[in-house]
Formats: sequence, structure tokens, C-alpha cells
Amino acid sequence: MKRVVLLGATGSIGASALRVIAAHADKLELAAVASRANWPRLAAIARELGVREVGVYEEEAYRQAKASGAFPPGTRIVGGAAGLIELAELPEADSVLVAVIGTTGLHPALAALRAGKELALASKEILVLAGQFVMAEAKARGAKLLPIDSEHSAISQCIEGHPAAGIKRIILTASGGALRDWPIERLAQATPADALRHPNWSMGAKITVDSATLANKGMELIEAKWLFGLRPDQCCAILHPQSVIHCLVEFTDGAMLAHLSPPSMTFPIQHALLRPERAAGVDLPLDLNRLISLDFRPVDEGRYPLLRLAREAMQAGGIAPAVFNAANEIAVLSFLAGRLPFLAISRVVEETLAEIKNFEPADLSDVIAMDQEARRTASIKVGTSRP
Repeated sequence: MKRVVLLGATGSIGASALRVIAAHADKLELAAVASRANWPRLAAIARELGVREVGVYEEEAYRQAKASGAFPPGTRIVGGAAGLIELAELPEADSVLVAVIGTTGLHPALAALRAGKELALASKEILVLAGQFVMAEAKARGAKLLPIDSEHSAISQCIEGHPAAGIKRIILTASGGALRDWPIERLAQATPADALRHPNWSMGAKITVDSATLANKGMELIEAKWLFGLRPDQCCAILHPQSVIHCLVEFTDGAMLAHLSPPSMTFPIQHALLRPERAAGVDLPLDLNRLISLDFRPVDEGRYPLLRLAREAMQAGGIAPAVFNAANEIAVLSFLAGRLPFLAISRVVEETLAEIKNFEPADLSDVIAMDQEARRTASIKVGTSRP
């Protein structure tokens, strides 16, 4: 029986993880859950699944949860960043699944590694922000770091058993997002509602916008570099509208392996939590009798400038990926709030990258400081833009 701490239990990843855990109750047990602020949903999970350890990140929501009386008797509720770290270090837990939005999960992820836990990582921003430090911690502790992103789960399955020297490159697939087929001249009029109509995936608002700009694919390339020890030139992306093939791995002999599954996060989550065992999935597999075609086309970086900026940040190294991530998060949240036009997202990111001088961070404090500096710089640039 593997005991799982789920940080980010009320989002889309969390909902998929709960389905997997419930479907395999003979193998998986939920030890703790946490959320940024949605304590009513946490209370429902605690009642349904008998969870006795709960974390609420935001202070006001934490106070409300403590005073609500909605949780089962005996439930321990912890709050803030310290609370998430405490849950990540629970002695009785075996695996910590980090699915909180943005960089909030960085310190809990590091705490889990230091405590010798298996870390199942869904928050791609953590490796974009601090990949060298997270990977160094995992190596130093001999801890397992398992990818939850569908693309990185796919890569790990394709390269298993193959020597690193035999891998020529990895190719991540991108759906192209909700605006993929819009005329390029119409993109200036795109609204948040338009960008959130993803054709294949059901995800949170921020990552759905990132899919429309391909910022998510850029961050996934950076994440792949760290997870699999690749050079930047070995990390590529291609458009694949159906979201059925999640990656291709090209080997030095010219052969390729591809990973196929339906566009549901239950597949990579289940693989991470149950590996190396295979068990019946909670969603239906592909029906090849109904699968009409698999299409690919190159990415037009004129249409998706954020993919170019992410690749350049990956190549530059240093703090550039952290600056990219921070500026993009500020710009996307401003777009969702109606304060920034869609096409200005990439402009804010590019100008922030140009303004902040790149350097090699000496430690995690350098990365955190520049993350905050990039957020301040991007916020100023948002303020000078016009919706």
C-alpha cells in the first residue's frame, strides 16, 4: 500500500489523481490533501476518503477552514507554506504528488525530496524555476522524481532501458491550443473566453492560456532538459492537433518510439503512482477503429513567439528560465483579468527577459530573488500596456 500526499487536490490534476487513487484503493491510500484556498472541497474529500491531514495555503481560507466545523472530527488542518512543507514531510507518507499552480510547490517539493519521499511532479514551473537545485537534491538524497506531465511521462516510458548515448532527440507534441486555427490577424481580438476553449484537454485557466500561446510547451522543453539530462538542442516540439501522441523519441540509428494514449491526465498519474506495475485504467483506452488520422506540422514561431522565447531562455540557462516563467505568469493572469491583450503576453515576457541581466545563480535564494524581480518588472510592463 502506497500512501500519497496530494498537494493541489482541488484543481484539475488533483481531481484526476483522486480518481486514480479511488480506483486503486487496494494499492493507494490518500494520506493528506492540500489546496490554495478551496477548503469546502477539501472538507468533502476528507469526509469521502477519510483523510485526516489537510493543508490550506491562503491565510484567510485557512482561518475559515479551522472555524468551519466542516471537517471530520480529528482532522488536523495546517496553513500557509509551512503547512504544505509539513505535509510533504509526513513520516507515514511514501509519495508526494505536487500539483499546485505556479511556484508555490517549490519548497514542499524540496522538503519531500529531503525527507526521502518519492516525488511525483505535475507543476512544471518548479523545474523551470529551479531545475538544477531540485535535480541536485533528488540525486543527493537518492529520491525518485517521477514526471506527471503527459509528455514527460511518455518520454520516461519510451527511453526506459535505452542508454542515454543512443538518444538523438525528444519531440514533444503540442495541440496548438484553442486559437490554433484562427487567422493570425484575428489573434489581437482574442478574449480569455476564446483562449480557454481548449479542443482536447480539460485544464485550469492558466495552463489553458499557456497552451494557446505554447508557453506551456516551452516550459515542458526546459523541464525535459532537467528530467532527462538533455542538451537544449535535443529538445524539440511539433504540432499534433489530436493530442494522442504525447512524445516521440528519436534514437541515433534513426528509429523513433512514440507514446499514445487518450488526452486524459489519469494515464500519466496512474503510471507514476503504480509503476512499474500496470493495472486497468480509469479512463477508456484508444479505440483504433475510430482513430481516423494522426497529423503533424511544424510550429510557426511567428504565431507562437513564446515557444521561441522559452527555447532561447533554455539555451541561455542561468536565471533566464525563471524570468521567463515569472513574467509569463504575471502576463497570463493579467490577460485573464482583462488587463492585457492576448498578443501582449509575449511582449511582456520578451521585454522582461531583455531588461533583467542573466547570470548563473549561486543558490536557491538567487533564483527566488530574481523570480520576484521578474514579477515586479513584468507587472510594471503590464501597467504600461492597453487592453
